[in-house]
Amino acid sequence: MVLLNNVAQAQKKLAGHVRARRLAVGLTQEGLAARSGVSLPTLRKFEQKGLISLESFLKLLMVLGGLDKLTAAVEPEAPAFASIDDVLNDAPKTRKKGWRK
Repeated sequence: MVLLNNVAQAQKKLAGHVRARRLAVGLTQEGLAARSGVSLPTLRKFEQKGLISLESFLKLLMVLGGLDKLTAAVEPEAPAFASIDDVLNDAPKTRKKGWRK
């Protein structure tokens, strides 16, 4: 798990990942912009500052790959309990407190 202190760090990390993927597949900024339909200034701003719309980000991932990993990362985990009985059985047993006579 990667811990990020704020949104700006997350944006820069995503931008760095996209830039690394672009370079790994041998695309220039111009080539990726043309293939994805994202304008070149938008792509440059994203790689430099991490600022981009969700639509443009998804377009980039569709060209570079990795969209499946991103969607898998936000999938909810399997529930820990199958029924209310499982929840009640897992609850800690607390001692009843009261007045003694």
